[in-house]
Amino acid sequence: MKILDHKQIEQKVRRLAIEILEHNIEEEALILAGINNRGMAFARMLADHIQGISKIPVRLTNIRLNPFAPLEKPVEIDLPVEELRNKVVIIVDDVASSGRTLLYACKPILDTLPKKLEIAVLVDRTHKSFPVQADYVGLSLATTLKENILVEIGEGEMAAFLE
Repeated sequence: MKILDHKQIEQKVRRLAIEILEHNIEEEALILAGINNRGMAFARMLADHIQGISKIPVRLTNIRLNPFAPLEKPVEIDLPVEELRNKVVIIVDDVASSGRTLLYACKPILDTLPKKLEIAVLVDRTHKSFPVQADYVGLSLATTLKENILVEIGEGEMAAFLE
């Protein structure tokens, strides 16, 4: 079942970009850190909208980790972690389910002592197993543990589905 279509995703991205700016209007720069492929695609969309309505520079970086086995190998961040020190870092992902992926994505960033660490997600499922809460949410959805959310984002037609 489709829960978000292309137009709705674009509206959510615009609204989230404005929210991010409202909460960070005094900042000199923002770093958006997208998790894996879909999180990075979502981060690029947010960055484009933020830069379209503000002069605050936005840097993008990719966080790579295995969501199914986060301890299998170290979390990788494209930017040197020293460049995150005393900066506003916003971790971006398409879906927040249990919170585990987001928690492990935060781990290497916390070692640098950022100025502020926030989380933005397109779809937030309301049943968390880990103490992680998104600061910016496109759609909050109560689902069963057996249901899955699939987001198609990036190039071409975008949509989110509940399976």
